Amino acid sequence: MTVTTETTFETVCRLDQIEPEGGVTALVGGEAVAVFRTFDDEVYALSNYDPFSKASVLSRGIVGTKLVDDEDVPFVASPMFKQAFDLRTGRCLDDASVVVTTYDVRVVDGLVEVGPRRS
Repeated sequence: MTVTTETTFETVCRLDQIEPEGGVTALVGGEAVAVFRTFDDEVYALSNYDPFSKASVLSRGIVGTKLVDDEDVPFVASPMFKQAFDLRTGRCLDDASVVVTTYDVRVVDGLVEVGPRRS
C-alpha cells in the first residue's frame, strides 16, 4: 500500500500586490501570517505575531538585509521595538533564544501561496 501526503497551499494574493521590501497579512488556516517580498523578489512567510510587543504587527515591519557572519540575511524589523527576525528561519537576530513560526511559501503563475508551518 502506498501512502501519499499532499501538502496544502492557500493562495493569498498576487506577487505584484506585495511591494518590494514590503509585507502583507493573510489569514491562512485561521492564523495571521505575514508574507514578505524582498528587493530581489524572494518571498517568505512568518507568523505575524511579534513576541516582544505581543501584537500582530510583523507584516508592517521594515524589510532589508543584514550582514551576519559574512552572509547577507534577509530580515524584517518589528515596527514596535525594532527586533530583527531572519525571514528564512524566524530566528531573532537580536536574541537567538526567540524564534517566530515560519511557513512554506511559493509563487505559482504570479500567485503567492502559503503552505504549512515549518517551525
